[in-house]
Amino acid sequence: MLEIAFDDGASFRIPFELMRVYSPSAEVQGHGPGQEVLQTGKREVGIDEITAVGHYAVQPRFSDGHESGIFSWPYLYHLGADEAELWQRYERRLAEAGMDRDAPMTPAASGSACASH
Repeated sequence: MLEIAFDDGASFRIPFELMRVYSPSAEVQGHGPGQEVLQTGKREVGIDEITAVGHYAVQPRFSDGHESGIFSWPYLYHLGADEAELWQRYERRLAEAGMDRDAPMTPAASGSACASH
């Protein structure tokens, strides 16, 4: 879990799995609505390294090799504040796809959303 506190007094413990499946990268989010790539098999993912990006964000390198997501402070706040809703949305997407959290990523599912990634 990533433990993070904000100036307004809010603090969160954000699971690495949640961060990974909601990575703000184009590889996960695509370039527009409907292009999201459903992430599976991320329950045990960790963060090997985390790097500051200026004063506005951090860029984690996840244990599965994913490192293209830049997590702004507002985005991390969103992940922490809306965690329950985000888990529900993720579980609903998994159910609609006939998948579960522990299913391994298939080449089609793990491919990027566009040819430039």
